[in-house]
Amino acid sequence: MTTAITQARDRLAAVRDTMGRAARLTGRSADAITLIAVSKTQETDAIRPLIEAGQRVFGENRVQEAQAKWPALRQEYPDIRLHLVGQLQSNKAADAVALFDVIHSLDRPSLLTALAKAMDAGGRRVPCYIQVNIGAEEQKGGCAIADVPALIAAAREADVPLLGLMCVPPAEGEPAPYFALLAKMAREEGLERLSMGMSGDFETAIMLGASDIRVGTALFGARA
Repeated sequence: MTTAITQARDRLAAVRDTMGRAARLTGRSADAITLIAVSKTQETDAIRPLIEAGQRVFGENRVQEAQAKWPALRQEYPDIRLHLVGQLQSNKAADAVALFDVIHSLDRPSLLTALAKAMDAGGRRVPCYIQVNIGAEEQKGGCAIADVPALIAAAREADVPLLGLMCVPPAEGEPAPYFALLAKMAREEGLERLSMGMSGDFETAIMLGASDIRVGTALFGARA
């Protein structure tokens, strides 16, 4: 076994151990939590060892970057599932629907319209999360908290399948209150899944109900 695969296996095992501990503290099973390996900016040579170590769910931030890397990898590993976890421009909706299995960044009516049109044209319904601007940060994407119920209703009317809510809490401060708020919003709207938690806070996110965690640095190491 190569050094790269051994290192990938060790990192994956460490993350899964932490997931298991956090899940057990709240009476959950780690098997119910999806670990998304965020491979943005990573070259194929860095991704392949993690695939060989057993990881099968990956996340990308940009459609064009994913288009350059994943079609060839998915030919080799057809059981890989690919999530779009970054912001999505409406003019890339058709490409996203064609490439990704799940979209985490539905955050505005114009994007909903573009996604619904692309799904109708492609004959493919791609499950989505509504991204919430949970900290009301001007520099971040995401639907304003007050606008979430209307966007959920519009998505249901457009037959765009919704899995749940997604957030990225403010970098400064404790993430737990934001995760708890997202969980409360999902319960109120009858949505079951929560995409929340990254390398630095996924343990907290799991204890507050995360069903999907988006982990990059802990699996790939610090980015240059």
